[in-house]
Amino acid sequence: MTIADELRTRNFSLYGQWIGIISIIICLAVGIATIFTFNVGLIIFSAVCIVTGLTLIFVEVPFLLRICPVSPNFDTFVRRFSNNTPRALFYLGVALIQWFTLFIRGSSLIVAAVFLTLASASYAIAAFKKQEFTTSTTLGGQGLAQQII
Repeated sequence: MTIADELRTRNFSLYGQWIGIISIIICLAVGIATIFTFNVGLIIFSAVCIVTGLTLIFVEVPFLLRICPVSPNFDTFVRRFSNNTPRALFYLGVALIQWFTLFIRGSSLIVAAVFLTLASASYAIAAFKKQEFTTSTTLGGQGLAQQII
């Protein structure tokens, strides 16, 4: 199944996963860019944004848990997000953290907050519609093992 075929399925968990992948890139980029400011509050929020991006890599690309050495505690933490509702709540939590940067000063971290909120909304819609949690075959979901062999 190609990416275009997956997006035509109208399964919002797939939309959430792809928005999550975009969020990873944005979190890492704006986190690194903002860490060089001279505002201590923004430096803290940008470090949190970088850690969020790195955590989301393992949440959204389950294949990486098999090939990267991670601690059992981290593995257990990441596996908690194997359904739409927990993922929606996780994304909402990290999005709220980034939205709090507005209390300090407007910065590019708001872009990360917007995309994290969109991913949360996608997973929440999937949960509300009671759609089956599905991961992309491109990103390590069902069928990747057959593609490798």
